[in-house]
Amino acid sequence: MYIWSLINFFFGYLRIEIEGYYIEKFINLCIKNKINIWSLKRDKGTKLFLNIGINDFKKLSPICRKTKCRVKIQKKKGIPFILNRYRKRKVFVIFLLFVSFFIYFSSCYIWNIEIHVEDNYEIDGIEKDLKDFGIKKGTNKKDVELDNVANEIRLKRDDISWIGINIKGTNLIVNIVKADDKPEIVDNNDFCNIVSAKSGVVEKVIAQNGTPLVKKGDNIQKGDILIAGYMEGKYTERRLVHSQGEVQARIFYTKTQKIPLHPQIFEPTGQNEKKFQIKFNNFQINLFKTLSKFEKYDTINEKKKIILFSNFYLPIEVLKITNKEYVLQEITYTKEELTQILTEKLKKELLEEIGEQKDIINVNINTYSEDEAVEVEVTYEVLENIGVEQEINI
Repeated sequence: MYIWSLINFFFGYLRIEIEGYYIEKFINLCIKNKINIWSLKRDKGTKLFLNIGINDFKKLSPICRKTKCRVKIQKKKGIPFILNRYRKRKVFVIFLLFVSFFIYFSSCYIWNIEIHVEDNYEIDGIEKDLKDFGIKKGTNKKDVELDNVANEIRLKRDDISWIGINIKGTNLIVNIVKADDKPEIVDNNDFCNIVSAKSGVVEKVIAQNGTPLVKKGDNIQKGDILIAGYMEGKYTERRLVHSQGEVQARIFYTKTQKIPLHPQIFEPTGQNEKKFQIKFNNFQINLFKTLSKFEKYDTINEKKKIILFSNFYLPIEVLKITNKEYVLQEITYTKEELTQILTEKLKKELLEEIGEQKDIINVNINTYSEDEAVEVEVTYEVLENIGVEQEINI
């Protein structure tokens, strides 16, 4: 039934209305003359609605005269009528054919790569590995051997326990399970000292193997030996060992900044200009003038990929460029306001440098005021394990 409907749509057919008192005779004559009619529906006894092919419609005239029935075309359906409707719109038809071909052609290639790592871990270099094995944006899907590539990457990397690669539409999806970290194995024949990675004041020394050379309260410099890689006893000679232990020290992080009471800063005016750029794979089309109308501005780029369906990406990207205008203005602060602003700024910068995992034991803030400026110094005192291994060259 589906094939028959497809054939009728391809060659075209009509939905017609037959009106008269001899409807049954009309149907019988159509059957006798081998005129194909279907989807018959009678209405009010004197009307009949049916479908008929284009060529068979031309054969109805003698039958209508014999049965004294009138014929009226209700609808025209099928490809011939669609083409006839757009015969004066050649550009539209050509464009439609081009788009259809472009979509079909694009469906043969990979235009997007998604990498998913279990538990949102970060694993670097996967896209480079895929590229090394011939997978990148624009790669023909038939040229990709997914199982072989997955096996090669798995064998190449120690930080991956499992990798699966699938293609859906034009989207290549890489799923990764990160390998568990292996416990560190200490080789006692690798002789080493534990030395200081930073300068500071020693707070605690825990030597599990080796000879401690510092104690609480000692000032140390970067590179000083904290736990020496040797041991000796009252009745034994000195022997080299692999030092193990922990040395905690107070480390001082300091930042200083000086700002005038009347600084000039850039303030947004609220005026924006938007520009667009279209990118076809590696080919770019700028839909704007290169130069901005603003003298001072910040630029924000937003990239959007064109997707027909959930996993059917096209090799087209639209880049939205927003320029936000700024003007230089002079602002006046009181010394108290400027001190607070500088203190918060330096604290934020220091916390970013120190990191969240460190133990902050003290914060010291010094302020120096001048007639037209304020200088602030912020110092964080942090307790850290500063010992790192350094090989002993024999």
